[in-house]
Amino acid sequence: MPVAVFPLGALETNSYIMYNENEALVIDVGGAPDEMLTWLAEHKVRLVAICVTHIHFDHLYGVAALVKATNAPVYTPPGDSALAETEAGKGGIWGFPQVPPFESKPMPLGKCAFAGMACETLETPGHTPGGLSLYFPEQRTVFTGDTLFYRSIGRTDFPLGDHAALLRSIHEKLFTLPTDTKVFPGHGPATNIGDEIKNNPFCGDFVR
Repeated sequence: MPVAVFPLGALETNSYIMYNENEALVIDVGGAPDEMLTWLAEHKVRLVAICVTHIHFDHLYGVAALVKATNAPVYTPPGDSALAETEAGKGGIWGFPQVPPFESKPMPLGKCAFAGMACETLETPGHTPGGLSLYFPEQRTVFTGDTLFYRSIGRTDFPLGDHAALLRSIHEKLFTLPTDTKVFPGHGPATNIGDEIKNNPFCGDFVR
């Protein structure tokens, strides 16, 4: 599986490098990206994009530093723009530090490509109003941000969270993917779609 995982920052946000032979994209940067930069240099892989699944502080802390080191463009969910100036988006909530500012472009929705790999950006609101999941069909891989976790789901008590929307996103967007699709969440261990359909206590088959 062409994915390297780096739990970064105080909340151990999973920060990912998705790569092919010579190009890569990064998905979320939860803290100082030194480990990611070392990995890119050691593997002689060029970073071509930084993708953000949702605009929450703990997924953004290392974005500015990574941009400074690589000049890679940043793509953020257009539906999360309302969060950009809140404490949940820019930091400050619960005493956490501010997020260093960075410039970004709107994430393309639907079918696109990053680092030469076909991607579908799935709109999966609920944890945030514009949260996205990045699905790579050829690799049978989806990055779900804080929408779906191993045996859990995203919290919806942040500003603009919506529990009903979160469950719709999971059932209508994620659980319709092939069951062998590997799930890389924003926190915690990886899982797969089929396993979560059967066993997730918040949204699996046995709670319907």
